[in-house]
Amino acid sequence: MASLLIIEDDTTFAQLLEVFLTKNHHQVEAVVNVQQANKLLDKQDFDLLLIDYRLPDGTGLDVLTKVREKGIVVPVIIMTSFNDVRTAVRSIQLGAFDYITKPVNPDELLIMINNSLLKKESKDKLNSEELSDFIKGKSAIADKLYAHIDLVAPTDMSVMIQGESGTGKEYAARTLHLQSKRKDKPFVAIDCGALSKDLAASELFGHVKGAFTGALNDKKGQFETANGGTLFLDEIGNLSYEVQIKLLRALQERTIQPLGSTKQVKVDVRIIAATNDDLTKSIQQGEFREDLYHRINEFKIQLPPLRERGKDLELFISHFISLANKELQRNVKTLASDAKSLLLQYDWPGNLRELRNVIKRMVLLSPGEEATTAALPDEMIIAINQSPISNQSDLKAINEVNEKTLIDRNPDQSKVQ
Repeated sequence: MASLLIIEDDTTFAQLLEVFLTKNHHQVEAVVNVQQANKLLDKQDFDLLLIDYRLPDGTGLDVLTKVREKGIVVPVIIMTSFNDVRTAVRSIQLGAFDYITKPVNPDELLIMINNSLLKKESKDKLNSEELSDFIKGKSAIADKLYAHIDLVAPTDMSVMIQGESGTGKEYAARTLHLQSKRKDKPFVAIDCGALSKDLAASELFGHVKGAFTGALNDKKGQFETANGGTLFLDEIGNLSYEVQIKLLRALQERTIQPLGSTKQVKVDVRIIAATNDDLTKSIQQGEFREDLYHRINEFKIQLPPLRERGKDLELFISHFISLANKELQRNVKTLASDAKSLLLQYDWPGNLRELRNVIKRMVLLSPGEEATTAALPDEMIIAINQSPISNQSDLKAINEVNEKTLIDRNPDQSKVQ
């Protein structure tokens, strides 16, 4: 049973819709104007909004705009008596799922509602499955990692995720968000390393028109965009000292002040930060504020590098082969024994990101059901062999050295073969 909100000033029509949708196993509430809708949306969550375009105190697009500004992620269907293409386009641009003209065909509307709910459910399920598959494993270290995620996810504690590049820090952050009470609100990810010193404060806190050269319009910051949800600050150690001061104040006071503005804006966000650096060293060097570090480090999650995940590596290899087969329309079912040995021997400095790319390339270069060493990158084989011949570009010669190494390491296995 889905919870639906009808925003329609024609009370007779709204009652007919309410009776019809209730008979079709939906829970329905109805209001007659924009003001009532905004008040109800502040107090209650809905699975879908059915909004009339023309309302006594505004339009359906006003409601839709407000919904998006609040970060409410919910399917919206706009109804109107005016078959206006421009209205339809504006509705879709603002994030409406669909658009229907009056007089409304009940069966058509029901199909539209069910489709929108199914699409949202499928998307949420797909995101959840992708996240779980990407970083989950069956090793003891994976069990510990997910025990920590399960423990802290339902809370509002700030979380620091630490790990090497490519270990899946953003996926861990998204998993925390999906398992939290904020899961239906926005998840906003910011790469702090990509923010220039001049624009970082504007990106985080927003600005008003004329705040600085080039500020031609008001701009909402990512704190406001993430309001009610989760703000993920990746590579937080790259923020300038000045922005760190503003960030600390925002977290302590739960308010932000857009650049050039005198107004304080209340925000409610959960902070998840990530870094591949040791921030304690940055603190000692005067590059990172200690008070900010303790504020964002209420709970630390350490993501292990791939080389320390034991048997999980084989699970990830199998998973990424399946993904690549589907994406590239290949049918790789097995790995040649020497190719598998190479994948297991390599230390994966780029972790899961590197593994995924290598497997994708391997599958692309494997037209048959078996993938061989010929489909692996030369530099990977060179790194494993660590021999004088590894400076050569002749793949056949490199493979011969690798085969000899494997035989020396596994004499019993070579006899069986």
